Amino acid sequence: MAGNGLAAPALVLGAATLLVHLAVNPGYGAFSDELYFMVCGMHPALGYVDQPPLMPWIAGLSHALFGTALLPLRLVPALAAAATVVLTVILTRSLGGGRFAQWLAGIAVALRGTFLVDGLLLTTDALQPLTWLGCSWCLVRLMQTKNERWWLGFGAVAGVSLLSKYLILFFIAGLAVGMIATPLRRSLTRPWIYAGAAIALAFAGPSVIWQAAHGWPFLELSRNATHGKNLVLSPLAFFGQQILFAGPAAALVWLAGLWRWSVNPQMPELRVFPIAYAVMFVLFYTLHGKAYYLTPIYPVLLVAGALAVEDWFRSPVLRGLAIGVVAVTGLVLAPLALPVLPPSAYGRYARALGIPSGAADSEKHARSALPIHLAGQFGWREMAAKVSAVYNALPPQERAHAVFYGRDYGEAAALDIYGPLFHGPPSIAGHNNYFLWGPKTDGQVVIVLGRDVIPLLANYRDAAVAGRIDSPYAESWETGLPILILRHPRVPLAVLWPRLKYYE
Repeated sequence: MAGNGLAAPALVLGAATLLVHLAVNPGYGAFSDELYFMVCGMHPALGYVDQPPLMPWIAGLSHALFGTALLPLRLVPALAAAATVVLTVILTRSLGGGRFAQWLAGIAVALRGTFLVDGLLLTTDALQPLTWLGCSWCLVRLMQTKNERWWLGFGAVAGVSLLSKYLILFFIAGLAVGMIATPLRRSLTRPWIYAGAAIALAFAGPSVIWQAAHGWPFLELSRNATHGKNLVLSPLAFFGQQILFAGPAAALVWLAGLWRWSVNPQMPELRVFPIAYAVMFVLFYTLHGKAYYLTPIYPVLLVAGALAVEDWFRSPVLRGLAIGVVAVTGLVLAPLALPVLPPSAYGRYARALGIPSGAADSEKHARSALPIHLAGQFGWREMAAKVSAVYNALPPQERAHAVFYGRDYGEAAALDIYGPLFHGPPSIAGHNNYFLWGPKTDGQVVIVLGRDVIPLLANYRDAAVAGRIDSPYAESWETGLPILILRHPRVPLAVLWPRLKYYE
C-alpha cells in the first residue's frame, strides 16, 4: 500500500480546504468573539475569565499588524482546518486504509458543517478538531509501535489544545476510562504517560495559576452557562444534533466507525475511542453542555468509518456512490456553514433543504434570521457608528464623562474596535473579562442599548432615548434596540460595579 500516489488525497483535499477558506472567510464581518479576543489581546495576560490565552494573543497580534482585516485574522483557523483534513487522511492510511478510505474520510471531514465553521472563525474551537485528532494519532502510533514515548507527543498536543480551550479535558477523561477497559492500561504502570501529563500541565500551568489567582472565574462561568445559558435538550434531540453537525451522509460513516471499533477493531486498543465517545456523550448531556462539544472527536470516528466502509463495499460502483453521496451532501450543506450566500437568501436556501430555523441552536435565545455563527458577524460596525454619533452629540462637559456600557462583551468590544473610527466613547461591561477591567469612569453619563440591564438602569434617575439600532441579519438580541443616555446616578459606577458582574 506504499507509494507516492497515496499522498494525493491528503495533498488535494488539504490544499482545497485551505483555498476555500482563504476565498470565503472574509465574506461577511468580524464575529463577536473575534472582536472580544482582539480586545483581550490588547490586555495581554496568562489567562482570561472565559478562556486560556492563545486565541486572544493571536487576535491581538492580528489586530496590531493588520487592523480589522479578516483574512489574516482567520488564517490560523483556515490552516488548522486544512491540517485536520491532511492528518485525517494520514491516519486513515496508517491504519491500512486504501485510496478509497482516504478519500472518503478526507472528504467527510473537509465538508462537515461544524468543521467548516471551525475553519472560518478565530474562536476557541478553531484548534480543537486538529488537536484531538493529533492526540488520537499519537495513541494509534503507540498502539502500533508499542513505543510508550508517544505519550510525550500526546502531552505536547494536549498542552497546545489547553492553551486554546479547556474542552480537551473531557476527551482525556473519556480516554482514561477507555484505557482502563483496554490493553492500553499497561501504560499506567510506565513513566511515559506521566511525563506526557507533565508536558501538558506545563502548557496549561500559567492559565491555571491565573484562574486560581482570580478565584476560578471559569468555574463560575461554566456553572452559570450550564444552569441558564445553554439549551437543555432531550437525549434524542442531543443525538439528533450530532447527526446534524456531521451531515446525514457523513453521520452514517462515523456511526459505522463507532460500531466497527466497538465490536471488531483492528486492534483491541482502538476501543478506547468508542468508549471515550460514550463517556463524553453522557457527561455533556448530564452537565447540560452544548451538543457541539462532542464534535472534535468525529475526525477519528470518520477514519474508523471509512475503514469499515472500505471493507464492506468492494464494488467500485458502491464505493463511488458512497463518496459521491458524502461529497454532494457536504457541498449542498456547505453554504449553511460558510458566508457565501447573500444573507437575504440564506433562509430560503435552508427552507428549500427542509432544515428548520434553530435546528442547531445550543443556547437559549430568540431566533435570528441567520444561525448564530453567521448572525454574529453582522451589525457591529453599524452599532458602533450609531452609538458614536449619540456620544458626539453630547455637550462637551457630558462627553468628557460619558462611557458606553455593553450588555455583553460583543457590544463592548465592537465599540473598542470600531468606535475609534467614529470618535466613539470608551467602552465598559460587566460581562466576563470586561468586568475585571473595571468601570474606567465615574459613570456620570452612560450610553447603553436596550432596557434590560436592570441594575444599571435602576441606578440612574434619567434615561432618555437618543437613537435606535436595527440590523436585520444580526443576532436577535442585538437589533431593534433603543440607544439610551443615562444621567444622574444615585451612586457612583464604581460602587455599583460588583452588582454588574456577569460571568457566562
